[in-house]
Amino acid sequence: MAAESSFDVVSKLDRQEVDNALNQTAKELAQRFDFKGTGTTISWQGDSGIEIRGNSEERVNAALEVFKEKLVKRKLSLKILDPGDEPKPSGKEYRLPVGLKEGITSEDAKKISKLIRDEGPKGVKAQIQGEELRVSSKKKDDLQTVQNLIKEKDFDLALQFVNYR
Repeated sequence: MAAESSFDVVSKLDRQEVDNALNQTAKELAQRFDFKGTGTTISWQGDSGIEIRGNSEERVNAALEVFKEKLVKRKLSLKILDPGDEPKPSGKEYRLPVGLKEGITSEDAKKISKLIRDEGPKGVKAQIQGEELRVSSKKKDDLQTVQNLIKEKDFDLALQFVNYR
């Protein structure tokens, strides 16, 4: 009997790449002509968030677009961002908190495992393990089919496949 092959579905942030994108954005905000003298800044807000500040809603939204461009250039999915609805006025400036999503919630893990059960090949098992999902099967071809199936469905998460054995 062939041994079982498996892989894990995870949603992890590459913090170093996010930090690099944030630093590039901060540098561009300081140098760009249309941001000069507006006091527009971007900075870390704790471990899992970023805050953008500016003197108008338009400047804050433009700074968010610059940050998104930097993330895309660094091959990071925009699905890791969880921006607030709109910039909130705070005194003379506007602030926009932007959360960073990491990990698969149990609800999302259930959706993914249901997709695998309903539409995936027979004999493929999915187990929820904390913020990860382990997918296993006797056939490696079935695992690749499952990966393609998950990629085709648009979950509101940045998913990666790791520990392919």
